[in-house]
Amino acid sequence: MKKFVILGGGYGGLTIALNMLEKDLPEDTMLVLVDRSPFQGLKTEYYALASGTIAETHIRVAYPVDPRLELTYGEVTEVDLPNKQILFADKEPLTYDWLAIGLGCVDSYHGIVGAEEYSHSIQTLSQTRATYQRVNDIAPYGQISIIGGGLSGVEMAAELRESRPDLNIRLIDRGPSLLSSFPSNLQQYVRDWMVEHHIELRPQVSLVRLDGGELYNQEEIIKTDVTIWTAGIQPTPIVQALNVPKDKQGRILLNEFHQIPDYPEVYVVGDCASLPFSPSAQAAQAQGKQIAEAMQSIWKGETPRLGKIKLRGTLGSLGKKSGFGIMGKRTLMTGKIARAIKSGVLWKSKRHFG
Repeated sequence: MKKFVILGGGYGGLTIALNMLEKDLPEDTMLVLVDRSPFQGLKTEYYALASGTIAETHIRVAYPVDPRLELTYGEVTEVDLPNKQILFADKEPLTYDWLAIGLGCVDSYHGIVGAEEYSHSIQTLSQTRATYQRVNDIAPYGQISIIGGGLSGVEMAAELRESRPDLNIRLIDRGPSLLSSFPSNLQQYVRDWMVEHHIELRPQVSLVRLDGGELYNQEEIIKTDVTIWTAGIQPTPIVQALNVPKDKQGRILLNEFHQIPDYPEVYVVGDCASLPFSPSAQAAQAQGKQIAEAMQSIWKGETPRLGKIKLRGTLGSLGKKSGFGIMGKRTLMTGKIARAIKSGVLWKSKRHFG
C-alpha cells in the first residue's frame, strides 16, 4: 500500500484527512495520521483551559474512524526528506509516498534571557495543563504578568479575570497598543474593557531578561508571581532543522500547490508554511482543504487548479460575555454578538464542520 502521511492532527492536518475521506481514495493508498495525542486539542481555546474556565474535555475533538485512515501516535524527532522517512523517539521509522507537514509552532522568545525558563506557555496541550496548575495555585491577590498584547494575550487576560477576580493581572507589550494589527477603534474598545475590568496595561515595555519573579524592562524591575508568554511564535524545531528554503520567520517557502518545490511529494500546512497572511486556525483549515483538492487532482492525473485563499475574518473573546472581531475587510463587531459568533465557530469545529 502507498501511504499519504499527515504529520500533526491539528487544524490543518485534520482538515486534510477529513476532506480526503469525503472523496474516493485510490485503492492502493492509505492515509496515516501521526500525532502525539489520541485527539485534536482546539488550540484557539487553550487560554480558557489555562484560566480554569473550561474542562479539558470541552476542547477535545475525536479523530475520524475510517478503515482508510490509520492513526499512529508518537513523538516525531526528524523528517528525512531525501529518504522519505519520519523518525520517532520511541518507534521504528515510518516511510511515506506523500507527506503533509502540519507540526505547528513553538513560542518565540526573541533572544530574551530567561524567558523560556521563567515563563509559562499555552502552545501545547501539555504546556497548557502545567500553566493551568501554576496559575490556579496562586494565592489570592497574587500577580500574573502576561507578555504579549496580541490576540492570545488579550484573550488570556480577559478569561483569567473571569476565572480569578481576586488576582492582579498585568498585560505587557513592547508596542504602543494592544492588538496592533487591528483597527484603532477596535483597539480602543479592548483597552476600555481592560481598564473597566481592572487589568493593568503596560505598553512599550522592552524586556531584556526574566529572572524568577523579576521582569527586567531595561533597568526597571517589574515584580510578578507568575509569567505567561504569548509574545510570538516560530515553527517547530523539526521544521527549523529542514534544509529547504524558508522566509524570514523560518516558515517553509512553497509553490502554488502548497508543496516544497524541491520535494513536490511533500506539502506543508499551517504555522510551518510561508503564507501571505498571519498563521491562524482558519488559514490552516483553508490551506488543508486545498491540499486535499490538489492531491485528488494528482491521483486523477490532472494538474491541480486552486483558487486564492480568502479569510473570513478574526474573532476574539473577552471572557464568556463579550468579544470583538473583524468580518471581511471592514465590518467590525464588539460585545455579545461577537462572542456568540465565536461560540458558534467553536461548536462547528468540535463537530468537524470547519
